[in-house]
Amino acid sequence: MSLSITESELEQARESWGNALIEISLAFEEDGIQAARELASKAIDSVYGYAQGPVLFKPTMASGVQTFRPSKEGALAYFVGHSDKYPLDGGFGIKGWREVVSETSESFIQGDVALWMGWVSFTDKNGAITKVDKSWGYKKDEDGNLRIVLHHSSLPFIP
Repeated sequence: MSLSITESELEQARESWGNALIEISLAFEEDGIQAARELASKAIDSVYGYAQGPVLFKPTMASGVQTFRPSKEGALAYFVGHSDKYPLDGGFGIKGWREVVSETSESFIQGDVALWMGWVSFTDKNGAITKVDKSWGYKKDEDGNLRIVLHHSSLPFIP
């Protein structure tokens, strides 16, 4: 097993993240918040590095003292909402997403660490598109899986 991350692995990691977001939306629509929460929890465990340590996560729609989400609990609240500890979270992952497409600006790979920056476009069930500026940092774990250890997302500046 090679510890060096490849561009192909970066692409696969972004695709897996986007597919998980779509699955969370569908689970919410079909089976409610508990199903979405369970799926989101598994997805977070699968793609983020919270089991390895804090994750530097700055969601798009977060502010104030809850802007940053270094814990799994904070990430879960962001993706599915319905949390007394995070009352402003509306659940980004349950917004009816149907397609997630990434467009690379640049990436940097050095051994088992990689950084990616670009745009991610989300299409909802009504065809509306939301495009965000996004940066992800990955570290390959001891089993050879990429883990998100940095996730920054923001809405583009419109002059």
